[in-house]
Amino acid sequence: MVDNSVIQSLPLPTFAKVRYNSWQLDEMIPATDKATTPFFMKNEKNGIEVSGLSTTYQHLTEEMTAQGVILMSMIQAKTEHPDLVENMIASVVDKAADRLSAQNFAQFNTGIFVYIPENVQFDEVLHLTLNHLATSGKDLVARVFVYIGSNAKVDILQEMHTIGTQKTKASVIIEVIADSGAQVTYANIDSFGEQTTAFINREAEVRNHATVDWQNAEFNDGNVIIRLASQLNGEGSTSHTNVIGLTTKKQTQGLVTTILNRGRHSLGHIFQRGVILNRSTLVFNGIGKIIKGAKGSDAQQESRVLMLSRRARGDANPLLLIDENDVTAGHAASVGRVDENQMYYLMSRGISEQVARKLVIRGFMGEVLAKMPTKAAQQQVVEEIERKLKHEDD
Repeated sequence: MVDNSVIQSLPLPTFAKVRYNSWQLDEMIPATDKATTPFFMKNEKNGIEVSGLSTTYQHLTEEMTAQGVILMSMIQAKTEHPDLVENMIASVVDKAADRLSAQNFAQFNTGIFVYIPENVQFDEVLHLTLNHLATSGKDLVARVFVYIGSNAKVDILQEMHTIGTQKTKASVIIEVIADSGAQVTYANIDSFGEQTTAFINREAEVRNHATVDWQNAEFNDGNVIIRLASQLNGEGSTSHTNVIGLTTKKQTQGLVTTILNRGRHSLGHIFQRGVILNRSTLVFNGIGKIIKGAKGSDAQQESRVLMLSRRARGDANPLLLIDENDVTAGHAASVGRVDENQMYYLMSRGISEQVARKLVIRGFMGEVLAKMPTKAAQQQVVEEIERKLKHEDD
């Protein structure tokens, strides 16, 4: 346990060009709300839904259970596998990395724990759903840990939602370890409500010849800061990090997406697309770092922001830190408005301006949308885009 005085002495995490000090994310009161019925999970999908302190859905095939897969709430895992949990938690995100991470480690009281042994191959998507029950005015402080053993393979779809209307905060840390040769696609659809101010920190450790590909859709309605990082520690390790985000009204979403190349011949690519409406703010900070000794590595990033309002603010800030000569690296960034030529082309064929704009936006985000692991997830992202675009004229 980290002492509170030590926690308060730590610096807040850096999110360039995002002013979030007034959000009071370092003042959390963990909620103890419970639920009895599932909100989103059904039909015997492989997965788990944790709502507040309750497990409202849990299903794993007999085959996966027989192979030693563990899928349970963090509360249950602490009881049934205390040594494993203790060894794993904070092994990727340092418990004293910054004030918000340290606070999460000290206070988390819910979450999800996944352990996939070596050589296990998931044929179906593994669903992880975390619901914040905003019914008492208290906050979500949660931890998700996912271990994927050597040469195992899995596609994961994680969703996060707000249930309820109370003004609250959320602190969620997701840690992932992909052991040697593991192949992981980790998709996230974040949909915290307008009343939820949040800190989300996702980080993966990627070992020899393993792959972790992130597919992130940020459709939160409140003020949110998001950190997404991959540590490419192993030789030949790979991470493609794809992000789409859409902001509306007066909300702010600030992202720091980082890939650290430590292993020789490691490959890390960042691809980000954002759309901003009304008086909202969206900031993409992309950081690619290749350390000394990571010979033959590749670090690339591209961030684009599309502005649909003159009152909105968007930033795309690429940063490359290269300490090795024998590497390839590059970046591109832009902030701009809807292409008038595209709009003219569509409208000249009888499509209304509103529909044409939606088509342009969907195409702008299409590369990440297409990589969502299921057709249902792709449709969910489309519906989230439609929902957010309803605020275009607000």
